[in-house]
Amino acid sequence: MALFFYVGRDNRGEKITGTEDAANQEELLGRLQARGLVVTNILSDAKASAAAEKSSVRRTTRMHGGISNNDLMVFCRQLATLLGAGVPILKSLNIILKQVSSRKLYEVLVNLQKSMEAGLSLHEAMAKHPRVFSDLWINLIDSGEASGNLAAILNRLASYLERSASFKSKIISALIYPAILVFAGVGALLFLTIKIIPTFSELFKGFNLTLPFLTQVIIVVSDFIRKYILIVIGGMAAVFFLLKNYIKTRQGRLNYERFLFSLPVLGDFFRIMVVERFASEMSTLVESGVPILYSLEITERSVGNLTMAEVVHQIKEDVRGGKSLSSPMEKSGFFEPMAVQMISIGEEIGELASMFKRVDNFYQEYIDTFLSRITAMFEPIMLLFMGVVIGLMVIGIFLPIFQISQLGSAGGG
Repeated sequence: MALFFYVGRDNRGEKITGTEDAANQEELLGRLQARGLVVTNILSDAKASAAAEKSSVRRTTRMHGGISNNDLMVFCRQLATLLGAGVPILKSLNIILKQVSSRKLYEVLVNLQKSMEAGLSLHEAMAKHPRVFSDLWINLIDSGEASGNLAAILNRLASYLERSASFKSKIISALIYPAILVFAGVGALLFLTIKIIPTFSELFKGFNLTLPFLTQVIIVVSDFIRKYILIVIGGMAAVFFLLKNYIKTRQGRLNYERFLFSLPVLGDFFRIMVVERFASEMSTLVESGVPILYSLEITERSVGNLTMAEVVHQIKEDVRGGKSLSSPMEKSGFFEPMAVQMISIGEEIGELASMFKRVDNFYQEYIDTFLSRITAMFEPIMLLFMGVVIGLMVIGIFLPIFQISQLGSAGGG
């Protein structure tokens, strides 16, 4: 006898899933048809495990400690695949446990199993782990359980997580090269200032010379950095620590965000990044069948920006009062006219989720293009800056050497 999972529909058209022991699939099929079920799928235990393995992005033989975004993406996609194949949820969790690569996530999934065996639903069990599963997770799964479309909701959630991870990866990749340039440039300047210039400074002291002004400035800067570099670094670390703690406060966070949004050129970029996340989350929620007010409430809690959260809160209150979604969006002044018009059209034609997705795609392309241009501009600007600074340092060092050589020539003559 072997254990099989089956998916079928009864004479009322309702979906029926379950597990039964049978000698083979044919025997189980005949037994189910005798009960009046229209069988759509039968999977053995081994095939269910294979389905989960196929959906996994990667497997590791050794577990790591924390829970990465990739771990959550894999878990979400695996669970969606198994539930879509008709595997019961507790059995799905048990299959996933055999291949999870995060020790912490393993412990969380074991706890989910125990909570569900005690009578909790999946979203209630997940709500006990707010550091692992965000409001977006919990509320989407609640919606999926209520509507009976949990597998479809999980697929949408997995797609959202994958899009977000891919987008973040593009941003990080675009910033790596400028960061390397800055690090290399600062390292070169510090090496010249701390090691090379002091050597020449000692050499010049052996000659009765009036050093050029540029050389004097370079030597003074070098002496200051060598004497006070630890104090400067300590001061910068202290300021950073104080600012970090201030930003953790609500008012500090709001002031920090307003400062970012007020920056020339970059301010619009930071604002659009926040709007992109808003559009992405709203697209996923509305497409999953979550009511618009509830979607706004979830987004307000999970958008990750206090300024945007306040804007969304006001939009939610206006919508609750009977206004359309696009009207308070326009009144806030936080959204581009193009985005407002697209959402307005989406409301009129009943394609709000589709329009949110279009807005999201538009802003992702905008951010990609902006980063590409900034990166392309940053390289020559950085190289020019480094060339000018190092060139001035070299000139400042060689001017006294020219004077010494001229004195030597005059003395020889």
